[in-house]
Amino acid sequence: MSATPPKYPADRPACVVTGPTSGIGRATALELARHGTVVLVGRNRSKLAEVQTAIERQGRHAVSVVCDLSDIASVRRAAAEIIALRLPIAGLVNNAGIMQVHPTKNALGWDMTFATNHLGPFALTEALAPHLADGANVVFVASAVEDPERRPAKAVGFRGGRYISAEACARGEWKPGGSRMPGADAYATSKQCTLATAMAFARDTPRLRFNAVEPGVNPTTGLARDANAFVRLLSRSIIPLLVPLLMPFMTFLSTPKRAARVVAKILLDESGRTGIYYDEGGRPMPGSTLVRDPAFQDRVVAETRALLSSVPRPAGRSPSS
Repeated sequence: MSATPPKYPADRPACVVTGPTSGIGRATALELARHGTVVLVGRNRSKLAEVQTAIERQGRHAVSVVCDLSDIASVRRAAAEIIALRLPIAGLVNNAGIMQVHPTKNALGWDMTFATNHLGPFALTEALAPHLADGANVVFVASAVEDPERRPAKAVGFRGGRYISAEACARGEWKPGGSRMPGADAYATSKQCTLATAMAFARDTPRLRFNAVEPGVNPTTGLARDANAFVRLLSRSIIPLLVPLLMPFMTFLSTPKRAARVVAKILLDESGRTGIYYDEGGRPMPGSTLVRDPAFQDRVVAETRALLSSVPRPAGRSPSS
């Protein structure tokens, strides 16, 4: 299924959602479809078709664009396809994310978690930004596990972001002294870079709005897709029953539907607020000491751009095409 110039209402805003086939992304896509066309960006063609059908059955509009965010060439193709739709894009939700228990590499030898969670969304945002309407909102789904002082994150084994450089992290290298939990350092560091990027973009591009959100702990989202069968079984059957019971006592817990409502509210906000990191309830919150430092934010952006510039472009393609 590829995006073709449509029949979508040109007088209603369109929103782009990455990772829309499950969890928070799916719930967000369904929520945003009530307000305009949704551009569904994901890896799996058949799953994209299923979500698109679910939206269209409600009399709403969606279009699917196949994209592997861990593959920069795929991201560039998807961005060009989205631009070619000529829709009035009013929002972008960088939601897609993974946490690999057993690290793998993409074709460039880059760590899949870091590439999927940070490098791909960064490249997609930079490609689409010149084509977004003035005042458009971009929301990055971050995670408070990037903060080494975040108590709930520490309690389950995270030790915060372990950033060395964009190039080192792409190789799967993290500052020593991190977590003993498999995949935790890659995930926390990728989300720290996501948050730093949102804050830097907000300063550098005032005509657009860039914000980030901590969606709360969503135990049923399936981030660790390569976990063992027992953990996957818990995520599908037992944990969904426990979360509603525990939420009144553990306020950082959430569900995909609740997180989606918060994400949609931030994305559709017309107040002009930018450079804000929101918690699971939609309230401003601080990130880690490091991620609040503008010098660190600028370093992450500069090093990420340099790394992405090393990926060859097809002949005849300009950076904004």
